[in-house]
Amino acid sequence: MASLRIARFLETERSTIDCMPERIGSVSELRSAYVHGGLTPTDLVERVLAGLDGRAGGPVWISTVPAGELSARAEWLAGSGDPATLPLYGIPFAVKDNIDVAGMITTAGCPDFGYRAAEDAPVVRRLLDAGALLVGKTNLDQFATGLTGTRSPYGSCESVFGGGLISGGSSSGSAVAVAAGQVSFALGTDTAGSGRVPAALNGIVGLKPTRGLLSTVGVVPACRSLDCVSIFATDVGGSLDVLHAARGVPASDPWGRPLPVERVAPRMPGTLRLGVPRTEDLEFFGDAGQAVRFAAGVQQLRALVGPGRPVPLGAFFEAGDLLYQGPWVAERLAGLDGFLREHPEAVAAVTRAVLETGRRYDAIDVFRGQHRLRELRARVDQLWQEVDVLVVPTVGTTFTLDEIAEDPIGRNAMLGRYTQFANLLDLAAVTVPNGFTAAGRPASLTLVGPAFTDTTLAQLAAAFTATATATDRTATATAADRTATATATAVDRADVAAGRPVARVASAAGPARVLIAVVGRHLAGESRNAELTDRGATLAGAARTAPRYRLYRLDTPDGGGLPGLVRLAPADPDGHAIEVELWRLPVTAVGELLAGVPAPLSLGWVRLHDGRDVLGFLCEAYAAGPEAEDISATGGWRAYRRAAAHRT
Repeated sequence: MASLRIARFLETERSTIDCMPERIGSVSELRSAYVHGGLTPTDLVERVLAGLDGRAGGPVWISTVPAGELSARAEWLAGSGDPATLPLYGIPFAVKDNIDVAGMITTAGCPDFGYRAAEDAPVVRRLLDAGALLVGKTNLDQFATGLTGTRSPYGSCESVFGGGLISGGSSSGSAVAVAAGQVSFALGTDTAGSGRVPAALNGIVGLKPTRGLLSTVGVVPACRSLDCVSIFATDVGGSLDVLHAARGVPASDPWGRPLPVERVAPRMPGTLRLGVPRTEDLEFFGDAGQAVRFAAGVQQLRALVGPGRPVPLGAFFEAGDLLYQGPWVAERLAGLDGFLREHPEAVAAVTRAVLETGRRYDAIDVFRGQHRLRELRARVDQLWQEVDVLVVPTVGTTFTLDEIAEDPIGRNAMLGRYTQFANLLDLAAVTVPNGFTAAGRPASLTLVGPAFTDTTLAQLAAAFTATATATDRTATATAADRTATATATAVDRADVAAGRPVARVASAAGPARVLIAVVGRHLAGESRNAELTDRGATLAGAARTAPRYRLYRLDTPDGGGLPGLVRLAPADPDGHAIEVELWRLPVTAVGELLAGVPAPLSLGWVRLHDGRDVLGFLCEAYAAGPEAEDISATGGWRAYRRAAAHRT
């Protein structure tokens, strides 16, 4: 029951953590609220500041933008900005405090190291130019060395799930700020897993791009040749929006690489070949709950992609070991050697111990390490000829703050088993939630692919999260069906004993199914309805949405038009209840259906008039511009078509 309670908690739009104010929305929710809901950046800043009240000095934030400056930025956006042209208009975000922001102190988690940045890091500047609202700078494991979130003089961040669970590091504050709803997205860094482990331990998305897509100019180096700026968000779509807004290669960046044009468009899940670790290569450190969740996640991916093939992980693990048990730890020391010699007392003991191991290696060791890594890369490159994406656990197990204190280095290494090889092998990765163990601990998995497969991994990750949530809800509903059936059976027996007629209850046997709400061409009798029926869908009935939507007619080349259902902000008074049909679709067919959904449509959660949330076809807010006809007042696509036919 603990895992069910947590799942319900995460699905609640206005949930609270330790009596926190209302969560800030996701990127897409805020974008819709700005365009259709009457929300302004100045309104949002009031909510942001309320969420920070009393917390600016806590372990999540090292420094925050003064309230006056934040309000002034919001007022400028409200007066001069345009949500139609600024992709991140009014979206609040945080920056890990090893990334420069002009005029703010960059500490890298070490107060004595701190310096006032003269200019923004290019990755921050691109986000600001896209209209985003910077809220502040977040806590981290000192000098981005660690995966626990406990190596900071500013305090140890705890996971949003409480219970003394670590937040993960090194980008601890950024992950918690997003998971706690204080910002919509945040930047971290990821050299050994610091953008993925904290995402796993806080139930959010962590996108680790291909090295070089996001500039590392203005980032305090951890291991300069491997460093990578990462993105935290509440959903995959939001992280991808940020990636596209932030990527770019300034002339001053010797490590930057552009995304090849042919890789911008993602491959669809159904075209991918899935790699799954061999059973003998999986290690969960005695955590059976994580093992069960990973197996369930793999099954869900197989339903989207195909059966997959076993992949040996030996080369991956050996490459990962080079990061802290090879000469690359000397690269960490190279950037901090002078400061460490002059201010040894300013560096945390465990961080200093890790960095000092870099003195063991000489130039010969460096070349030997590079040669061995090249051999390992060649072996891994051969694997990419056979599979397109590899799924691994993000972490094999979880730890509490007390457990990390007992063995800070050994347990840190356990956390990095499935993450620290990625940058050495030049891989892209996306981490997504994967439910909860029976003990209530968050589970997660990571999709890994070769360099520049970022958008393809994100597409698969989005499909996985949609179907995983659908499966969780279907399982909950099935459990309720079983309870109802058991109750009915008991009543039947009592009726038989009393000589009364019996009303039979239908069996819940058969493949797991999920409700899909359709609003336009997938309606019964419409042009694309066969995409449902051919996949085994059956009509479950008609319904209406909650009065929180607007319906638009979008132009199409055939002239027939396409309806787009746009969700409004919860407080928007201009919402309508829109007619929909509900179809029961096998869960295994959801990914294939999603792969055929054209932009600007997508599958998301639709709130029905009776309060239920079901999967359904939604439209990105950007498509509902001035050229789109607002047909909300008709109440639905069929009603609009009837009215249009009557007019002609």
